[in-house]
Amino acid sequence: MIPIQLIKENPGFVVERLAVKNFKAKELTEKICQLDDARKATQKQMDDALAEANRKAAEIGTLFKEGKTVEANALRDETTQMKASIKEMENHLEEIKNELEKTIILLPNLPHISVHKGKSAEQNEVVLEEGTIPQLPPDAVPHWDLASKYDIVDFELGNKVTGAGFPFYKGKGARLQRALINFFLDEAIAAGYQEYQPPLMVNEDSGFGTGQLPDKDGQMYYVESDGFYLIPTAEVPMTNIYRNVILKESDFPIKNVAYSACFRREAGSYGKEVRGLNRLHQFDKVEIVQIQHPDRSYPTLEEMKRHVANLLRKLELPFRILRLCGGDMSFTSALTFDFEVYSAAQQRWLEVSSVSNFEDYQANRLKCRFKDKNGKNNLVHTLNGSALALPRIVAALLENNQTENGIIIPKVLHPYTGFEIID
Repeated sequence: MIPIQLIKENPGFVVERLAVKNFKAKELTEKICQLDDARKATQKQMDDALAEANRKAAEIGTLFKEGKTVEANALRDETTQMKASIKEMENHLEEIKNELEKTIILLPNLPHISVHKGKSAEQNEVVLEEGTIPQLPPDAVPHWDLASKYDIVDFELGNKVTGAGFPFYKGKGARLQRALINFFLDEAIAAGYQEYQPPLMVNEDSGFGTGQLPDKDGQMYYVESDGFYLIPTAEVPMTNIYRNVILKESDFPIKNVAYSACFRREAGSYGKEVRGLNRLHQFDKVEIVQIQHPDRSYPTLEEMKRHVANLLRKLELPFRILRLCGGDMSFTSALTFDFEVYSAAQQRWLEVSSVSNFEDYQANRLKCRFKDKNGKNNLVHTLNGSALALPRIVAALLENNQTENGIIIPKVLHPYTGFEIID
């Protein structure tokens, strides 16, 4: 969440920057300032009353020693009333603090200065396009037909066992999935990331810490009897490792990677745009997460972008990178770059990764700080990126590499798959 000091010191700046995300923040910032003023005033009133009560308590002891019992008892009755009043102030202060927190978390993160306004994905800026778009024969088919033809992904079986959006991967399709996961993990480990295998469910505090709650409550699967949420991405458990942690400057950079299944409800999505592997309720993804010093978070973002780009080059997939406009950014991000690969059979670009810098927005929720050389605690910056999400990578690999004799597997995957063609 946005530090309250920034909101109090420069509310106009906050309103102006959030307008880039098409978010009207004026009323909320005014309410936050009023609540914080009320918090400070109530805190001072309570502190003054406590000091006065303590002074009178000490006076009571003196009066008893001097034998002034009547005066001492009268003063004790007065302090009893004061304690009741202080308790009411304490309760009121807690109510103000709760209301302040509930209000401040309604503000999204401030976008980076390089983010332009825009309203939707159509206004995103292409910053790089690389690779050759394959020219397929006229009889080329989309991946859902290829999956059926080569019996490598079974959508109907998934629909029977669970429901739409939960496919079965079979034979060489399952081996291709495993190959991609191991390839992505090995590449991340070679780049200095430490591998984790995180839980697939998290508690409410974790969902709040990374900003999925309350913003994306309706998009997450919830296990009501246990109060757990199925993770939409490994970002959630991986970043929450550092909730309520104070780091040292020497700890930076913290670079972690995890493979996990991901679960997203994706309610209300229909049609060709989400057919086959284009959008699933359960899918596999390798996620990279970095915890970094604020002065180095943007060079780190560029480093993470290069890592994802190199994965796509090695897979021989044409790709492009987009800087998201304000209207297409997530609630928590300060700057996001999306990676898209070209699907030759569908003749459109498919998003396969988002790489984001959240600056100190998540860290403020997480209370993740570091102690600088002067001994002062400061908020860290958090970053993450998909490296990579599998479904649309698989879709593009199947479609772009289809031939009369089968589907050619990129050379970099041969040591992982154990085969060079799906036939």
